[in-house]
Amino acid sequence: MSTSDQMRAGLTPSQARRIRIAAASVLMAAAAVVLAIRLASRSSVLVVGVYGLLLVLCGLVIELSRRGRTRLGSYLLAVGLVAALVMDWVVLA
Repeated sequence: MSTSDQMRAGLTPSQARRIRIAAASVLMAAAAVVLAIRLASRSSVLVVGVYGLLLVLCGLVIELSRRGRTRLGSYLLAVGLVAALVMDWVVLA
């Protein structure tokens, strides 16, 4: 199979896992930074709860991706990110 055939066929499972792991890792780092900024402006159990759950979810997505469950990990990552943003906007505002 040539390189152009591979590009048209999509990502290999190994490449998809690496991309999901990288995305979850970047999101985990961003959540940690936002958590630190939020805690500096006000200390609240809700802030720690929302961003703590997002950090745990990112870790879960990394582990699911390592075990080959990339599609499930992608769905969880998307739903978790949206839920955290909604909670930040509605509850923490």
